[in-house]
Amino acid sequence: WPCLVLRVAECSWRLMARTQKNKATAHHLGLLKARLAKLRRELITPKGGGGGGPGEGFDVAKTGDARIGFVGFPSVGKSTLLSNLAGVYSEVAAYEFTTLTTVPGVIRYKGAKIQLLDLPGIIEGAKDGKGRGRQVIAVARTCNLILIVLDVLKPLGHKKIIENELEGFGIRLNSKPPNIGFKKKDKGGINLTATCPQTELDTETVKSILAEYKIHNADVTLRSDVTADDLIDVVEGNRVYIPCIYVLNKIDQISLEELDIIYKVPHCVPISAHHRWNFDDLLEKIWDYLKLVRIYTKPKGQLPDYSSPVVLPYSRTTVEDFCMKIHKNLIKEFKYALVWGSSVKHNPQKVGKDHTLEDEDVIQIVKK
Repeated sequence: WPCLVLRVAECSWRLMARTQKNKATAHHLGLLKARLAKLRRELITPKGGGGGGPGEGFDVAKTGDARIGFVGFPSVGKSTLLSNLAGVYSEVAAYEFTTLTTVPGVIRYKGAKIQLLDLPGIIEGAKDGKGRGRQVIAVARTCNLILIVLDVLKPLGHKKIIENELEGFGIRLNSKPPNIGFKKKDKGGINLTATCPQTELDTETVKSILAEYKIHNADVTLRSDVTADDLIDVVEGNRVYIPCIYVLNKIDQISLEELDIIYKVPHCVPISAHHRWNFDDLLEKIWDYLKLVRIYTKPKGQLPDYSSPVVLPYSRTTVEDFCMKIHKNLIKEFKYALVWGSSVKHNPQKVGKDHTLEDEDVIQIVKK
């Protein structure tokens, strides 16, 4: 079955490569892209149960405030980087494919506990089930940040292949979800509304893409100039949008002029894992990309505890989220909170459970 799916996917991909891109073929290309996305999904989640578990050492329990996955080709220095950052021993050797299972490590940085995962080396074709790529990328989907570790001597070829593999598994790097409203309904056909001019999508293309998913009644709102791929991402509904840093390792093997050029590339940090060069810069960038919010607690009549903050993700930073992080019963006994810091006008300020906290605020919970 996977071989058949692969064959059909290859045919669709070849057809797309041969088709010229213009207004007349946009409808046909949209249909092929939708077909390809469906086939890829079937490859990732094959029909029928049975057939073994996830594989030894792949499903690692999530611990700490954030999870970072190290993704890269075999022998680019992922294991050396992890062992030097976290003091974890992940087998290191000069030949390829040394790491065969997921090796976890933990670092503490600015009060946050961050889990690091050294994932086995990715090979080209991982998204099509080659090697152990499917399990590797499945773990990568659960990360809050992905570090793509590249060899500075051959970065661009590797970068493109890894990006393609991750894209094939529905991981979108350093991008935001498309601004598309999509709602299925029982009757009334396809109702398309565009709030701005569209260069690629028209009613016919949208209808043909949705027909491929057997959707014939839906409201679609395009709030920005979007592509067929964006619409397919929204319809599939299983895409994850993860920030990514490209770590260019082995800078001890290049000149200073080359290093200056690398520094100008967006989302990149040049390092030497072996010599531990530029780790401060890497950790600072990791912190910026994780966007974690630290909240300090203050028991009544005592000084704030600055040693162990409660760390929240930037998308969930209300007083209610803070209470839930400590214990779910705390919100039932919640009366109000006193907050000191940049999120309030007065220090302290009395706030309710819907108040949004900011990094390094101090909070005191008053119970009923």
